[in-house]
Amino acid sequence: MSDDQSYREYVAGNLDRWRRTAFLLCGDWHTADDLTSTVLVKLFRHWKRAEQFENRDAYVRRMLMRAWLDERRRPWHRRETATDVVPDAVRSEATEAADTDRRLSVLSLLGGLPPRRRAVLVLRYFCDLSVEEVAEAMGCSEGTVKSQTARALESLRAHLGEEEPLWT
Repeated sequence: MSDDQSYREYVAGNLDRWRRTAFLLCGDWHTADDLTSTVLVKLFRHWKRAEQFENRDAYVRRMLMRAWLDERRRPWHRRETATDVVPDAVRSEATEAADTDRRLSVLSLLGGLPPRRRAVLVLRYFCDLSVEEVAEAMGCSEGTVKSQTARALESLRAHLGEEEPLWT
């Protein structure tokens, strides 16, 4: 199998998951698409090396997280301001309103967390990585992952006014 073909097959099987992960990191589908595209270009450029890795998924997740953290360091992000109203929000049916409101609240609160805390929550609870895997992906200690996770969850719970777990 050629390098191009193996790259295409790998990307085709994982693209949707990477895009959803990028969205959870940044909270915006357009930015998520940009991050995913950036990672795909970098992955293609280094495919021969990446193809040899035992855990390619971890390699790509780390590339995605780093691309997002790099994006957050750009000067235009410091000039952006958050708004209370989401433009063009889709209205849900009455029976789904409470669930939709909760999701939007959690996404909004997730967006308000510092980048590293948000990354820890996405990697731990969406990507279902262990503390060790998150520490490796973020280049920090396991203790840092645990403390960042605890602080991020505490912040989310405080804003939601809940004592129960956010994810089950």
